[in-house]
Formats: sequence, structure tokens, C-alpha cells
Amino acid sequence: MYAVRRWSVRHARFLERLYRLFGGALERLDPIWRMMGYARLEKPVAAVEGTIKGFLFDCRMCGRCVLGSTGMSCPMNCPKQLRNGPCGGVRDGGYCEIKSDMRCVWVEAWEGAERMRQGMTIDIVQLPVDNSLQGSSSWMRAARERAAERREKVTGGIAFGGARLKDAEPQ
Repeated sequence: MYAVRRWSVRHARFLERLYRLFGGALERLDPIWRMMGYARLEKPVAAVEGTIKGFLFDCRMCGRCVLGSTGMSCPMNCPKQLRNGPCGGVRDGGYCEIKSDMRCVWVEAWEGAERMRQGMTIDIVQLPVDNSLQGSSSWMRAARERAAERREKVTGGIAFGGARLKDAEPQ
């Protein structure tokens, strides 16, 4: 897994494009997801997502994926589970202070971000991990949120029956 994770960082630009295309496709399928029910799809999609992202990024399925902001390097691989930048204990050659045979996740994140078109989003401070989302699908959550934002822009925030879309969205 470690070798594939390193490959993913080296090919961050390609994976960024692929990630954006895939995310757009999931968003466009929102009417189908709503008809089937997001809650019903959560477990099977999370299983597929965990397998794919586990292989490519050694993903820990925190539920709030930030790969697009961290150069395709999952910050949850940091032994200290830091969501924002290196701890300051980076060894020579960019190796982790705790796992001396592993490159620092954040050194790799910066290298990957430099390769990405929107790599400077690494500067955005990430929120702490919400452990209640552990193991859930960030793909479905992101698709649902983006589709709701798009519908709100189109309708001015008003859904059928006069309710605001944010209030009418399924949880």
C-alpha cells in the first residue's frame, strides 16, 4: 500500500482530474441517489470507496476526505493524525519522526499539491476529524452537498411547497 500511496502523490495532477470527473458524475446522478435513498446507499458505496481509496491512498475513511486539498496524500496516515501541516518533527530527507522508515505525510502532501492545478488549497485550514463520520462515504456526502447547492442556486433556495431546500434535504 505504501508504494501505491507514494505513486498517487507523484501522479496527483492526473488523479485530481480523475477525482473531479468522478465527483461530477456522482453529482449528476443525484436524482437517482435521492430516488434510491442516500441512507440506503451509504454502506455499499462506503465499502467500494474504502476499497478504492484504501488501495490508492491508504485512506482511513475519516468521512471528510481532504485528498483534493492535500496533494492526494491522506493526512490520516500521519501517526499523530494531524489534519494541518507537519508537526515540526520531520527528519532529514522528509521522513517521519515517529516512523523513521516512512516519508512524512505532510512533506508528500506539499509535493503532491505542487503538482496539482488547484494545489494551493492545501493552505486552507482543515477542521478536526469528526469521529462520528468514521467509515462513512465522503463521496456520497460531497455529491449530495454539491447537488443541493446547485439546486439552491437554480431555484433561489425555494423547493416545492415553499420550503427552503436546505430544510428539505434528506439526512
